[in-house]
Amino acid sequence: MTDFPGRIFYNGEAFPLAEIPLLPLDEFLQAVIDATDFGWRISSLFGDKSNSGTALYCVLSYKIDGMMGIIRSTAKDTFPSITALVPQAHLFEREIAEQWGVAPEGHPWFKPLRFHRALKPGAEAWGRSQQTEILPGVIDFYQVTGEEIHEVAVGPVHAGIIEPGHFRFQCHGEHVYHLEISLGYQHRGVEAALVGGPHSKTLYQMETVAGDTTVGHTQAYSMIIEALSGCRPPAKGEVIRGIALELERLANHTGDLGAIAGDIGYLPTSSFCGRIRGDFLNMTALLCGSRFGRGLIRPGGTGFDLGLPQMDDLRGRLAAARKDLTSAVDLLWSTQSVMARLEGTGAVSLEDSNRLGLVGPAARACGATRDVRQDHPFGIFRMSQIPTVSSQSGDVFARTLLRWLEAERSLEFVEEQLSQLPGGSCRHEVGPLAGEQVAVAMTEGWRGEICHVAITDQSGRFARYKIVDPSFHNWPGLAMAMRDQQISDFPLCNKSFNLSYCGFDL
Repeated sequence: MTDFPGRIFYNGEAFPLAEIPLLPLDEFLQAVIDATDFGWRISSLFGDKSNSGTALYCVLSYKIDGMMGIIRSTAKDTFPSITALVPQAHLFEREIAEQWGVAPEGHPWFKPLRFHRALKPGAEAWGRSQQTEILPGVIDFYQVTGEEIHEVAVGPVHAGIIEPGHFRFQCHGEHVYHLEISLGYQHRGVEAALVGGPHSKTLYQMETVAGDTTVGHTQAYSMIIEALSGCRPPAKGEVIRGIALELERLANHTGDLGAIAGDIGYLPTSSFCGRIRGDFLNMTALLCGSRFGRGLIRPGGTGFDLGLPQMDDLRGRLAAARKDLTSAVDLLWSTQSVMARLEGTGAVSLEDSNRLGLVGPAARACGATRDVRQDHPFGIFRMSQIPTVSSQSGDVFARTLLRWLEAERSLEFVEEQLSQLPGGSCRHEVGPLAGEQVAVAMTEGWRGEICHVAITDQSGRFARYKIVDPSFHNWPGLAMAMRDQQISDFPLCNKSFNLSYCGFDL
């Protein structure tokens, strides 16, 4: 699509707000429809306050040439829903309604997302009284009717130490016709708290957007600040960031490989991977003192340097972890009963993956070759790219295999970067932020695409800050994976996606 009607830019770039075309609402929506028909993806779609109603912004990404684009418009009390034509817009439209009180007319399944009152007084999007409290999980669920059809409700309180989320199954015996997922129990108002920033606590909030993705989100935030201030991190800082991002990927992929094995009762790999995950977390702690990477990524570079003793220590630990992880995962592939349980379970087609806008391993397991590190490179990945791997079957086996293939490439990347770490400083000073600018940054977290968008006011403070965690894109994929499966497959399917509740709720 060569005639995209918006502002074209590239990952990590800032530009004046005035350069974004303000389109009539019908042209804005048609532009989104046309762009997605031509292979663009919705990376972010959100609302903001406006003197003439509610401003709507759409950030789209296109893997060819690494292009990204943004358009905007204004809506009054309603806007026509495009979800029926562009399923990627489904949750974004519900979110806009909930946050700004602007209802998407004709939305196929319109209901609250995080169960908080719309910010615009007098425009209650849900058709309820202003005095009616919206409680988490209190909604009308989709129902399948018929003889012997029954519902199974799971959560929001689960066995074990786990985040809250509600799952409603429509079943005939063990057969699942439909799964509806209701979240919002961990809504913290993160985006609203960021307005007026950066505050002294903003960086720490970014580190806990999704606690297991500290490096991924803090990297995106740092890219935003650097774009708005005109700062370019030193080469050494970029390399350390890349190492930390891949260690985060290794820790979580290893943990998931073990958890998937545990869900099918295969204890050898489950036990080994639980320990090896700790080894990767300890490598991150070696960099900065925190197993989750807190304090490491800072605007302008990194908060900690990497010296020769640490590099030697890391190389030794990596070699040992590679050997142990290879042995643990080989047990999976060589055990027929394990393969029989993984293959054909919870499959999602490439067509459904593209329509839903899935990202990360969930998308690549369906045959997509979508990866921000390759398609919209940032930091060290502009010079040293990691080959994108994919599978075809879209089932639990494919999502398991993808984790191992990506772990192999992350190990190779970290070892390569440690062997050629640049000298010099690891951080540059960051100046004041430019006013009335827009900055967009994407990173490839271990779950997939992370997208941050910042809009500054005249004084360079955040007038709007929008975060899209990969889980926001991928929860509908889990629901799709459970169609026509046995309800006993749910724990395994759920773990094969391993999505974040708090990353979704924000």
